[in-house]
Amino acid sequence: MRIALLTYSTRPRGGVVHTFALAEALAERGADVTIWTLGRGELFRPVGVPIEVVEFPEISGEGVGERIVRSIAVLRKAFTPLAYDVVHAQDCISANAVDRCVRTVHHLDEFTTPELAACHERAIVRPYAHVCVSAAVATEVRAGWGIDPVVIPNGVDAARFAAAVPSRRHGQYLLSVGGIEPRKGSLDLLQAYAKLRDLIPDLRLVVAGGETLFDYRDYRARWEARAASLGVTPEVLGPVPHDELPGLVAGAAAFAFPSTKEGFGLAAMEALAAGVPVVVRDLPVLREVFGAAVGYGTDPSSLVEALVTAIKEPDPARRERGRALAAAHTWDAAARRHLEFYAALR
Repeated sequence: MRIALLTYSTRPRGGVVHTFALAEALAERGADVTIWTLGRGELFRPVGVPIEVVEFPEISGEGVGERIVRSIAVLRKAFTPLAYDVVHAQDCISANAVDRCVRTVHHLDEFTTPELAACHERAIVRPYAHVCVSAAVATEVRAGWGIDPVVIPNGVDAARFAAAVPSRRHGQYLLSVGGIEPRKGSLDLLQAYAKLRDLIPDLRLVVAGGETLFDYRDYRARWEARAASLGVTPEVLGPVPHDELPGLVAGAAAFAFPSTKEGFGLAAMEALAAGVPVVVRDLPVLREVFGAAVGYGTDPSSLVEALVTAIKEPDPARRERGRALAAAHTWDAAARRHLEFYAALR
């Protein structure tokens, strides 16, 4: 079975991390897999399967809508669908770049940019088969479009994070991975941190990640203005090198994940694998995935309460539940279920 996995970037983002890891796990099970992606900078890590990187140079001053349209056109022109038995798109851009594909819907978004809204809609209704990484997102897809996806949870490279040597570079810190953007609940996190610092004065806030196709400069400006008004100075790292991320995660006093929309929560699951206390926003999807292994909050005040408990009164039993939960989500299991799914489509 010849399989093409399509993604939109070479930079670290949840869907890209998923694509690379799934491709390698499929290959280990004997599948003939090739990754196709737009080349947005260098590969964030080496990948153990063939990869076709389609050149996609940056254009100064290009708007988000224009970039979306160009992304789809460039990938469509380069891709050779007849070479594959299964074409599996991992995002709305790659799903729009092909005429027939399987699509993984990692999470659902609401866009106001016309090009993005159209891309999002087409990428749900046009594919002939669908995968979701959680039952909660599958329920949303079913309710919104009458489509019944198969649910195949994410894998996690738990051993990589469990074996990490904790970084001490940042002192005592609260970590968030995913950058500064509306979906990640960044403003709520900032407000929670300001309250948290009053209770734990030496605690720093470190924000990592955030490589994205979209333009969140206005939101980032609001975030920075709010930080100044609160008198706090978070450390914003941007994308962290692949080999340094496990140590950064493992060294955190706690991991904050206040996203307003998620499909699974891979970064939070990696933190559990590292033995770090995790606090997430109380969403149905995160209740489904994490259960009793994490703390929950619905707003800055309740996030603070859960984070104080996580940092000052860490629960060894919860820590072990978290480690076990992360270890149970293997990429090999995800690959096996994908291959079964592909076979049923033929």
